Amino acid sequence: MKLCITMITLLVPLILSCSHQEQKTEVAPPLADVHSAYEAARRLELEPRDAEEFPDLHNVFRLSDNIISGSEPHGEKAFAWIAALGVKTILTVDGKKPDAEVAKKFGMRYVHVPIQYKGITEDEMLRIAKTFREVESPFFVHCFHGKHRGPTAAAVGRLILDGASREQALAEMRQWCGTSAKYEGLYGALASSMIPHAAETEALDWDFPETRPFTGFREMMIDISRSYDHLLNLSKRSWEGDPRHPDVDALNEARKLFEFFEQGQDLDEVQAEPEDFRRWLDESAVVSEELRDTLEQRRSAVEQGTVSTDEELQEIFDSVSSLCSRCHYVYRNE
Repeated sequence: MKLCITMITLLVPLILSCSHQEQKTEVAPPLADVHSAYEAARRLELEPRDAEEFPDLHNVFRLSDNIISGSEPHGEKAFAWIAALGVKTILTVDGKKPDAEVAKKFGMRYVHVPIQYKGITEDEMLRIAKTFREVESPFFVHCFHGKHRGPTAAAVGRLILDGASREQALAEMRQWCGTSAKYEGLYGALASSMIPHAAETEALDWDFPETRPFTGFREMMIDISRSYDHLLNLSKRSWEGDPRHPDVDALNEARKLFEFFEQGQDLDEVQAEPEDFRRWLDESAVVSEELRDTLEQRRSAVEQGTVSTDEELQEIFDSVSSLCSRCHYVYRNE
């Protein structure tokens, strides 16, 4: 009994010391005199580091013992690899519903806080900060490709859990993860936003949901981005299927892409958008229909043993890409 009391007496100060140490982790203040947050990401030069790449898991960077950044995991092998790193929580800031059930099979939980490419709102920052402070680490943080939104959220974790400087976190986004200069809003959120204090996050009544479903236009854009990404990858393979993803077919993805654009034209929230937005959406529907029809003709030619050229097909797909880029520049990136 005396031994137990002695042990407790020795352990309590240690426990309190550890707890006190965690609470003392100070978040670096916003940077001053920032004209371009993207340029501020060069204030500190980092040693070059290459991303770790795995089947169905890309652009992976182990930023610290607490924070790993990467792409959306696909399939059990990807989740198994993440779990092998000791990850306890997966934070996704992408819009797509995460595969929470597979994560649970490997002893991990999902928390879903979707953000946009324009930056991080105060409410989103509050929930991200609360997640890092109150949910079990280590964290795997991801968006879709693991290059832009995910690294930004991971950088917030670096500030909160690791006490990293803003310069360090910004440099990791730009120099390692490859966050694009197009997304000044994401860089700005990390460089200039106030990170909520522990008292603020503790006061928030929120249960860390594993998914936040969307409807309407935002759901449509999530679907469009997936089909477009599949088509982009297949275009690099001369439109032939990828053995690693036998369920992904170019014609099927083109059909879905056209259907998504066509359905979007009838949404009330789209009709309320400016004229140039609606025009780009209409043009995207026309060009994606042309892409679908050309892929159908290509399939027929292949089945009949006719030689088919892919130059026209690539030109049509490039037109889809151009329309997406023009619209994104005005309505997603800014």
